[in-house]
Amino acid sequence: MSVLRALRQVTASSSRAVARSVVRSGPLRLATVQLAPRASMTVARAFSASASDVVLSQKLAEELKYEKEAVADAPEEPEFLKTFKEQGIWEIQDVAGNDEVTLIRKFGNETIRMMFSIADIQSAEEEPEYEQEDAEGGEDQPLHSYPVRTSFSITKGNGKGSINIDTMCQEGAFIIDNMSYYPDAQLGTELTAEADWKRRGLYIGPQFDTLDVSVQEEIEKWVQERGIDESLAMFVPEYSEYKEQKEYVRWLDNVKNFVDA
Repeated sequence: MSVLRALRQVTASSSRAVARSVVRSGPLRLATVQLAPRASMTVARAFSASASDVVLSQKLAEELKYEKEAVADAPEEPEFLKTFKEQGIWEIQDVAGNDEVTLIRKFGNETIRMMFSIADIQSAEEEPEYEQEDAEGGEDQPLHSYPVRTSFSITKGNGKGSINIDTMCQEGAFIIDNMSYYPDAQLGTELTAEADWKRRGLYIGPQFDTLDVSVQEEIEKWVQERGIDESLAMFVPEYSEYKEQKEYVRWLDNVKNFVDA
C-alpha cells in the first residue's frame, strides 16, 4: 500500500508541476498565436469596407451626374409652376426632404387645405407591365394619367367644424371617394397620431358613389366652385413628378456625402 501511495504522490506531483509550467508559459504562447490573426482580420475588414465605399461612391456619382445632366438645360422653375404661381390662387407649402405637399387658399371666409404625397408616383411606376401596355395603346391619354391620392380640409373662420374630402386625382379630374364632417375643426385638420386615432372612431359619412345622384352632382359643383377643378387636377401630378425628381437628386447627394465622409 505504501508503494502505491508513493506512486500516487509522485504522479500527482508530476501532474502539478506540468500544470504549473503550462499555466506559466501557456498565456504567452496563446497571446502570440492570437494577436496575428486578429490584426490581419481587422485589416481585412477595413480594406473590404474601404473598397465597397469607393465602388458605391462611384456608382452614386455616376447616377447623380446623369440626373443633373438630364435637367441641365431646363429652367430652374418650370413653366407650369411659374404659371400656377402667377395665378395667385393657391399657396404652395413644400418642405425639402418631405414627401408631402400642402396647397392652401382662401375662399370667402373659408380656408381650404389640400395635401398629396409624391409616394404615389413610385406606386404607379410599379404597375404590372400589361396595365402599362393597355394605357399606351389607348387614345387621348393624358400626359400624367397615374392616380394621386389627395385630401382636402375646409374650415370657416366664423364657424366650428370642418369638411374633409378624400379624392383620387387622375386624368385631369378629382374623383371624390368620401366626404366627412368633424365638429371640431382642430380634430379635422390636425396632423398628429393622437388626432388620427380619434378620427378613426368617428362616423365619416357614406361612400360618395352611394349617395343620390343629384346630391353627388351638387357636391361636385360646390367643390369645383372652390377651385378644386380640372386645372388643379392637371397641376398635382405634374408637380409630384417635379418634386420627386428634386428629392431623388437630393437623396443621391446626401447618401454619397455620407459614404465619402
